[in-house]
Amino acid sequence: MYTRAANMFKMAKNWSAAGNAFCQAAKLHMQLQSKHDSATSFVDAGNAYKKADPQEAINCLNAAIDIYTDMGRFTIAAKHHITIAEIYETELVDIEKAIAHYEQSADYYKGEESNSSANKCLLKVAAYAAQLEQYQKAIEIYEQVGANTMDNPLLKYSAKDYFFKAALCHFIVDELNAKLALEKYEEMFPAFTDSRECKLLKKLLEAHEEQNSESYTEAVKEFDSISRLDQWLTTMLLRIKKSIQGDGEGDGDLK
Repeated sequence: MYTRAANMFKMAKNWSAAGNAFCQAAKLHMQLQSKHDSATSFVDAGNAYKKADPQEAINCLNAAIDIYTDMGRFTIAAKHHITIAEIYETELVDIEKAIAHYEQSADYYKGEESNSSANKCLLKVAAYAAQLEQYQKAIEIYEQVGANTMDNPLLKYSAKDYFFKAALCHFIVDELNAKLALEKYEEMFPAFTDSRECKLLKKLLEAHEEQNSESYTEAVKEFDSISRLDQWLTTMLLRIKKSIQGDGEGDGDLK
């Protein structure tokens, strides 16, 4: 009866009431020892609450995750951790918590040998870690995912992006680190040497060494004219540019 009521509330777009009814159904299923049905109802409750009360949605999804992990259904648990991470990203804007759920999801995927799903979650963690200036964490993930993908004929094209991002994180911390890292990546993955990303890094290192913000900007502009820089890369390249003396805060621009 609760489930039927919940579905009617859904039709009427009364999301909170639908979430609440699914929750009641989940609790009754639990009393009847129907773990699977209980978890499904908690997920339905979470999906309904997502539209009205993000925090309550997270509570319901966590309840479902507890049941699924108890049943050994780690892939499903991982999927719901991603949903929670997305709520933290978009609705509640709590990046630290989003990172934690992406990491948990990656852990479960790895345990189930779903490596490409695990890598997707880890790349999210790395991108946010770098934004929060946790560069070491970001570098470790990009290097690990890069090393995992470079031997895969279907994925090796992406490996250069991961090494590029790792080198940029190194660069923000220390120029010498970036140089050493670049040499290491070229040795590990010879195809990286011919990539436009690697050539850009070399030009940027040279410009940084000469403390020449004009040639730095020029190199970035040239790269951007062929493949557009996304928001993340722009942010990282600006952080490096600010470390060139005389640029100070600069005009806060790469163009």
